[in-house]
Amino acid sequence: MESMTLLVLGIGLFIGIHLVPTVPAVRSMLALRLGEGPYKGLFALMSAAGLVFMVLGWPGTQVPIHVFPPLAAAGNAAPVVVTIAFILFAAANMRTHIRAKLRHPMLIGLLLWAVVHLLANGDLAGTVLFGSFTAYAIVAIASAESRGALKPVVPTWKHDAIAVVAGLVLAYLVMRFHSRIFDTAPVI
Repeated sequence: MESMTLLVLGIGLFIGIHLVPTVPAVRSMLALRLGEGPYKGLFALMSAAGLVFMVLGWPGTQVPIHVFPPLAAAGNAAPVVVTIAFILFAAANMRTHIRAKLRHPMLIGLLLWAVVHLLANGDLAGTVLFGSFTAYAIVAIASAESRGALKPVVPTWKHDAIAVVAGLVLAYLVMRFHSRIFDTAPVI
C-alpha cells in the first residue's frame, strides 16, 4: 500500500474514532449496542490501528512536496512548544491545577503540538497529518465546551509537579529519539 494512503487511512481511523464522543447520541448508541466494554475495546483497537498506519505510512512520505514555505519561527519555537504540550498531556489525567485551570489540557496540548509542527514543516504529508490534528483539536475543544464535558477535580500541587517532570522527561526522550522513531530529525 502506498505510504500516503497508509498515512491518510491511519489519520482517518484515529481521528474518526476520536470524533465519536463529540456526538453523544452516536457514542451512546454504540455503547448501548456493543456494550460499554466492547465499545471501549473497539475504540482502543481503532486508535491503535490508526497509530500503526500513521507510523508505517509516515517514513515513505518524505519526498518533499511543498505546500507552503516552513515558518522558521515555528521551527525555533518547536522544542519549547512541544515540551509544553507534553506537560499538558501529562496534566490531563491527573488532579492538577493545570487541568482545573485550562479545562482541556490534552486537547490544548494536541493543538499546540499540531500547529507548531504544521507551521514548521510546510510539506504535503506534514500538512495532511498536522492539519488534520489541528482541525480535530479545534472541533473536540468546541464540542467539549458545548457539551459541558468537564470532569471537576480537586487539584494538588504534587500532581502538578509530577505532570511537569513527566512532560519534561517525555519531551527529552521524544526529541532525543525523534530521528529513530519518526525517520525525521527534530527541529532543535
